[in-house]
Amino acid sequence: MAEVQARYGAPTVECPLPDGSRAAVWSTQPMGQYAWATKIAPDGTVGPVEQILTDSEFRKVEIGVWDTERLRCTFGFPAEIKQVGLPSVRQTVWSYRYKEAGTWNSLMHVYISDDGIVQRLHPGPDPLFDRELWPFL
Repeated sequence: MAEVQARYGAPTVECPLPDGSRAAVWSTQPMGQYAWATKIAPDGTVGPVEQILTDSEFRKVEIGVWDTERLRCTFGFPAEIKQVGLPSVRQTVWSYRYKEAGTWNSLMHVYISDDGIVQRLHPGPDPLFDRELWPFL
């Protein structure tokens, strides 16, 4: 882990996992579009460091199963956390900046229930990078 930290610095998130290993995430959120993660075995062996803010990694999120702790330990902290919807149906949304399909400046919006469980997710354009499309923001 010392070699990995020498190259990447300290992880932005580190979480214990049920099998005794640890997850480590290096994130460029809130303004960046990339995050890298690895698994550290109980003996200190570090697995491959891989880019995780991708469509294929977001497809692994299980609706109704994953919670905010699992999101944080997998992807790091989101770029934005907002409340959306009418007062009677407000939801919390965690949004991660990333390159959709490796190309498009996007946000992956993850909707969270009041008890912290993922309800749905979908990508959308990121107004930070496309101001001409979103002049009112």
